[in-house]
Amino acid sequence: MMNVWKYLRSWEGFLCLVLILTISVNAINSDAFLSIDNQINLFTLSIEKVIIALIMAFIIINAEIDLSVASMMGLAACALGWLVDTGASMPTALVICLLIGMLGGLFNGFWVTFMNLPSLVVTLAMLIGFRGLARVLVEDRSIRVFPSWFEELGQQPILGPLPLAVIIFFLLLILAVVVLRFTGFGRYVYVIGINKDMARYSGINVKAVKLILFTLAGLISALAGILFAARLGSVRGDMGLGFELDIITMVLLGGVSIFGGSGSIYGVILSILIVLYLRNGMSLSNITGHLQTGVIGLLLILSAMVPNLKTYWESLRASRSK
Repeated sequence: MMNVWKYLRSWEGFLCLVLILTISVNAINSDAFLSIDNQINLFTLSIEKVIIALIMAFIIINAEIDLSVASMMGLAACALGWLVDTGASMPTALVICLLIGMLGGLFNGFWVTFMNLPSLVVTLAMLIGFRGLARVLVEDRSIRVFPSWFEELGQQPILGPLPLAVIIFFLLLILAVVVLRFTGFGRYVYVIGINKDMARYSGINVKAVKLILFTLAGLISALAGILFAARLGSVRGDMGLGFELDIITMVLLGGVSIFGGSGSIYGVILSILIVLYLRNGMSLSNITGHLQTGVIGLLLILSAMVPNLKTYWESLRASRSK
């Protein structure tokens, strides 16, 4: 009983209660909410954001941030459409797009690790840069040149009712949990997020860890862009516009501190479900997209306040106990 009470007092326990409340309200407001089709559909429609949220959790735990992930996703999708439209084979185009993602992430990581520039500034600049490159490639066109097998991979069930993107997410989720909780690299991510100078003095190659994380962020964002293109069957220069808001909210709401050094994948998964169910519930209630974005923005502000509130209550409790 004490363990249950302790869990309920944790942030993950609080998120469980919020998730149950969100599900209950949505189920009351709409008979269609709990249907299998709706559950799979709401997950599929946001699967690219959810995939990127996993690597974003690593980066923020490491006390960095990458604002360019959604723009890289859009760039990779547009590059894929442009390459196929100009005559490249699908396998060649897919490999090139993944390389673009890796190089873009490596570029971000270079400026952060070797030039000591703030990741906020670097990735904000590349948010604009990657988005600009995407628009240069496709201009104002909508390119639809993909073969039918590629679109079927993005739109049709592969394993039971699950499409390829959802299966990839679950595989990446398992990998993320294993790496973050049970490997030396995962411990390095936490230690650097707590204090990178202490980590450096402990013999950890801080630059290598950060470079790997940013490179992986670019690679996974490019993968998400490819899956996005497959799901939609076409590409445009504005693909993924504004996705950063949902991605960062999913991570911070999950209890990952914006200052780094704390957080878990379990909390991120709970927050992902909360954000998806909130958006789905608002859509079923015919609430407009702009208002939905405002609600998610408010969630982002509240989630960023969590570490400060936690510190305040802990200090208040300590002062009362003296």
